[in-house]
Amino acid sequence: MTTDGLHPDASELRLARVLAALGDEGRLATVRALARLGESDCTRLQADAGLEMSRSTFSHHQKVLREAGILHARVQGSQRILTLRKAELQARFPGLLDAVLGAPA
Repeated sequence: MTTDGLHPDASELRLARVLAALGDEGRLATVRALARLGESDCTRLQADAGLEMSRSTFSHHQKVLREAGILHARVQGSQRILTLRKAELQARFPGLLDAVLGAPA
């Protein structure tokens, strides 16, 4: 775990957990939207991903992606800003994120 206790260290990322997190259509849409945006607050990301679900469900999906090591969340004022952990994923699983993002929807 990183020093913040919320994000796994890059050395702790596990392929099965990453793939399981990406195996849900809503989470995959979230990752694709975030890849396009670069970073986003939660509310905007949910809208840009085209996800019609409750905020609590979307929050759960974010947690799964964060705990798998795919997303990084930081608090900025009253907002939670999300980014993809592209560099860490690329270092640990070369080409995986590019393959996932380039696959047909």
